[in-house]
Amino acid sequence: MTLLATVLVTFFAGMGAGLGTGFAGMSAAAVISPMLITFLNMDPYMAVGIALSSDVLASAVSAYTYYKNKNLDIKNGLIMMASVLIFTVLGSYMASLVPSQTMGGFSVFMTFLLGIKFIVRPVMTTKENMGQISGHRRVVQSIFCGGIIGIICGFIGAGGGMMMLLILTSVMGYELKTAVGTSVFIMTFTALTGAVSHFAIGGIPNVLVWVLCVVFTLLWARIAAVFANKAQPKTLNRATGVVLVVLGAVIMLFQLLS
Repeated sequence: MTLLATVLVTFFAGMGAGLGTGFAGMSAAAVISPMLITFLNMDPYMAVGIALSSDVLASAVSAYTYYKNKNLDIKNGLIMMASVLIFTVLGSYMASLVPSQTMGGFSVFMTFLLGIKFIVRPVMTTKENMGQISGHRRVVQSIFCGGIIGIICGFIGAGGGMMMLLILTSVMGYELKTAVGTSVFIMTFTALTGAVSHFAIGGIPNVLVWVLCVVFTLLWARIAAVFANKAQPKTLNRATGVVLVVLGAVIMLFQLLS
């Protein structure tokens, strides 16, 4: 594989992952992993490790951007994160009891459908509406919904970002910017846990591919997060919807090719 091919693959993988992270809190693993496996013939386990490590910095810089614009719920984000991590273990155990193919394409298909949802029925909740829910109720929601997300993520092995975005906007009544900001905040820590465990078990991957993926994902996530925080709600919904629909379609295509 030539250097040019490596740069091109990692650039487009990082662009897709970064836009998905900055706009919608989507996990980079959903985009980077299939591209590295399909075009660079990389070992799947290493590809996921690179994707998760790319997720860490991209999610962190996105979360910081949303935080600066007051679009991040840190308190309930931490509560939900703890619940997600705990119940992911239960979901993983449940997954060991059923065939692995049962829900294999769930997260990708949900990405596609969620994109259509944002285009057709945009999230127009305001921060004023969010403030009408009591702090106690919000804590209970964070624990309960975090548990649901954790079980599903552990069961299917992916889809955490999309599940969080769907539940934060549709169930917990978050406005879109705060939902994405809180989602990428949580993903910073969940991705870090996954990346460390992958590299601890599988060793250090191809350094060039690793560095390029991290840099390109970080760059595009920053661009997307800055745009998202400045955009009007309807514009942001449409932009997020288009990004998710395109990424969902492309990932499904990669899965057919691989």
